[in-house]
Amino acid sequence: MSLRPTVDFLLHDWLKVETLQSRERFADHSRETFDAVLDTCERIAREKYAPFNRLVDTQEPHFDGEKVILPQATHDAYKAYAGSGMLSAAQDYEVGGMQLPYTVEAAANAFFAMASVSIGSGMLTSGNANLLTVHGTDLQKKVFAANEFSGRFSGTMCLSEPQAGSSLSDVTTRATPDGKDFEAEALGARYRLKGNKMWISSGEHELSENIIHLVLAKIPDANGQLVPGVKGISLFIVPKKLVDTQGHLTGERNDVALAGLNHKCGWRGTTNTLLNFGEGKYPVRGESGGGLDGAGSGAVGYLVGKPGEGLRCMFHMMNEARIGVGMAATMLGMAGFYASLDYAKNRPQGRPTGAGGKDANQPQVRIIEHADIKRMLLAQKAYSEGALALALYCARLVDEQHTGSSADADVARLLLEVLTPIAKSFPSEWCLEANSLAIQVHGGYGYTRDFPVEQYWRDNRLNMIHEGTHGIQAMDLLGRKVLMENGRGLQLLAQRMLATAAKAESAWSEEAAALRDALKQVGQATEQAWAGAQPAQALANAVPYLQAFGHTVIAWIWLDVAASLEGKVTPSAQGRRAACRYFFRYELPKIGAWLNVVRSRDATCADLTEDAF
Repeated sequence: MSLRPTVDFLLHDWLKVETLQSRERFADHSRETFDAVLDTCERIAREKYAPFNRLVDTQEPHFDGEKVILPQATHDAYKAYAGSGMLSAAQDYEVGGMQLPYTVEAAANAFFAMASVSIGSGMLTSGNANLLTVHGTDLQKKVFAANEFSGRFSGTMCLSEPQAGSSLSDVTTRATPDGKDFEAEALGARYRLKGNKMWISSGEHELSENIIHLVLAKIPDANGQLVPGVKGISLFIVPKKLVDTQGHLTGERNDVALAGLNHKCGWRGTTNTLLNFGEGKYPVRGESGGGLDGAGSGAVGYLVGKPGEGLRCMFHMMNEARIGVGMAATMLGMAGFYASLDYAKNRPQGRPTGAGGKDANQPQVRIIEHADIKRMLLAQKAYSEGALALALYCARLVDEQHTGSSADADVARLLLEVLTPIAKSFPSEWCLEANSLAIQVHGGYGYTRDFPVEQYWRDNRLNMIHEGTHGIQAMDLLGRKVLMENGRGLQLLAQRMLATAAKAESAWSEEAAALRDALKQVGQATEQAWAGAQPAQALANAVPYLQAFGHTVIAWIWLDVAASLEGKVTPSAQGRRAACRYFFRYELPKIGAWLNVVRSRDATCADLTEDAF
């Protein structure tokens, strides 16, 4: 089964992406150019990624003492992806980009995520370069971002540390000024970094000429102490190999050393590393080149933005990565759905139950004819296609933020603030559930490596953890996003939901009423969670709030999609209507139980002492 018809429907029939062509930035584009990009990405994914998904799972990266070894297939896939221009697809022509709408870029990248999320594409590299495009100096953009967009360099984000995990306020990597004033044309204020970073995806490999690490670290105060909390965090460019102001490699290795590879449940084709900065394995010579710079020892880093504003800068990349993680989870769910649908259409087992029970003399039927198999397939479709629609809706908001009127751009900004935790968390949880259902459809065979669905589940299990765990997304949503600017983002989202309910009223009156009721419940729970409460009380049940909020959002997305199907009688339209009905009848009613504990600020979990376990 092909993903392309679903992508075409969501882009053109639902989101009307061609309307962006009326904007100056996208004036050179047409349906034909959009289709050409999708065709190219679909072909590369089919030829360079999909055939090797199992290979990269079984041939994990390994370190030979000098370098990390990856299968040749990964090198070929990286070369093909970089050569496609997708790393800079949405960038200006002046920097080698295509000035594509981000909506089309996101849709095109979906093919790679579905074919082999473990091989990876360019999410971290393009996110790294995008951050530098906004917060870097002109020279940093030229030397680092431009070479990342071309694929010559690749990029990472280095946030977590072994002792701190998700608690970024507790990072201890320190950045000390190099002790010398450098000229204006240098790559930025130069520091020496010492510390350790954990869980760094693509932190060491030979796929590109250089790896550009974006590293969070703290600059010591006048007494040599690190400032507590996140306000003391700054952001630094730390290249694996040192470069000059023209972007040429100097031939000198920076003091960034691989301390170990993490051996993961899934995503085994992507290196995940522990990196040591400034441990002395690769001592960097002084600026003059004469002798080792012992006084300023450490990995060379260049400040991005202002001191103490590192986390603010890094959120530019983190938010982009969170939507990317949501897309990866979505496409793993979709891959499992397609695999189990194909299996169900071809696997004979059991017989239909008639008035007299089952007749053993009758031939077996394919399992797709059983109602419970249809339930599991429909659930997978509702989760995965609904999540894909949400991801592309968010991508469309990015285009609105960048190219719309000032008023429309501001609305898009706030809607993205509220929807980003959902775009990351809903697919991470529910497309993982879709993968579990895909295994169930396969039965015992699904639990073996003879079929791909067990790998999809293993790969997807990471997505509730990285780029902000599920619990962090929940606290971000309830503790910040729905409250910011006096709740204006939530109000704007509610307006769009109510507009969809009004539009769908004639054909989908039951679902329109259910959406209004769900929205009302979410609004009441938001108010009651915070009514006179301390943050610890309000946030104790943030995850059930996130689940209810996410289900309400996906119900809205499905109703909006269903409303766009008026007059269409194709099998695919029939399937989307069924997925919409399924979600409203089987899934949306769950929000009542979730919101009950939020409204009452239930303390069952918060008050339990550890010895009770």
